[in-house]
Formats: sequence, structure tokens, C-alpha cells
Amino acid sequence: MRDALRGSGVHADLAEITDDDQPPYAARYIARAALEIRRHAPPAPVVPVAHGEAGPLLPQIGAALRAAHRPVGGYLFIDALLPQPGSRTRTELRSAQLGAGEPVPQAPGPARERPAAFAAEPLPMATDWPDAPCGYLRTGDGPAAGPRLARLRGWPALDRSGTGTAGPELVAAGLVELLRLL
Repeated sequence: MRDALRGSGVHADLAEITDDDQPPYAARYIARAALEIRRHAPPAPVVPVAHGEAGPLLPQIGAALRAAHRPVGGYLFIDALLPQPGSRTRTELRSAQLGAGEPVPQAPGPARERPAAFAAEPLPMATDWPDAPCGYLRTGDGPAAGPRLARLRGWPALDRSGTGTAGPELVAAGLVELLRLL
């Protein structure tokens, strides 16, 4: 993915967060994501991108970046759950946004086992969010409701689910298009 984005002229780095394996899951993920973004030192403004169940954490990642004096230029969601006031856990978000039984897309790579407490953990919400433009990309693996929910919020949304398996080039092209729409 990183190479495909760089080939399109977009500075991109991949922050792999693997140490969010114990409570507090969300806080550990947010802190590690902010540290990884800082370590990669991308040019400002930063546009964080989240996939799957990382989506609801983007507001807090943005708040952590702003606290570190890293301006946020936007937020992009790929096949992700969206932050939603009033839905305090991943289980509640899944139910509200996907309906019963629809799986949340997993990040590429080996699946990670999650304890039940992961889905039941209360998620933090950032105040005054969104503080920058947002966009949504649905690939062949994404939840059908994602683009509709994004459009209801006035965000640009691209549905690439009919194009088959979403390889890195297809996803990169969608992200570049969304960046232009922000």
C-alpha cells in the first residue's frame, strides 16, 4: 500500500500497531499510532487513515497529533466503522452501523485474536470532531453501510466494492481520489 501511494506522489507510511493486546486497548492503540506517526515524521498536514475497527479511534488520534503540534489535514476511513457519539463500545458501533451478524473487515495480514473485553471496552470520544475534512473508501471487503453513513455526514465517499478484490493499487487510487475531494 505504501509503495502504491508513493508511486502516486503521496507521502505515505504504514504504522503497524501490535501492542494494543491488553487493556486499555483503545488508549494503547491511540498512543502507539500517534507515536508511530511522529516517528515517521510525515510532512504537515497529516492525514491519518484507519481501517476496520480502528476507525472510531481516529478522532482521538487526531487530538493526540494536534497536542504534539502536528496539524491534521483530514481523516480517511477504509472499510471502517465510523466514530459515533452515543455508541460507547465496538459492539454497539457494529450493531448500529452494520446490523446483526455483519463482520467488520480486518486489516490485511494475519488475523489477531481479540478477547471479548476488546469489543466491550468503552471507546473515548474527542470533542469538537471532526476538526478536518473526512472521506470514506469502501473496497470489495467493506461494509455496505459505510459509504451511505459517510454521505449522510456530508463526507465524500467512494464505493469500489464492485471492482473485485481490493489490491494495493486500487486502494491507493481511491485514497488519492479522496484526498483530492477533501
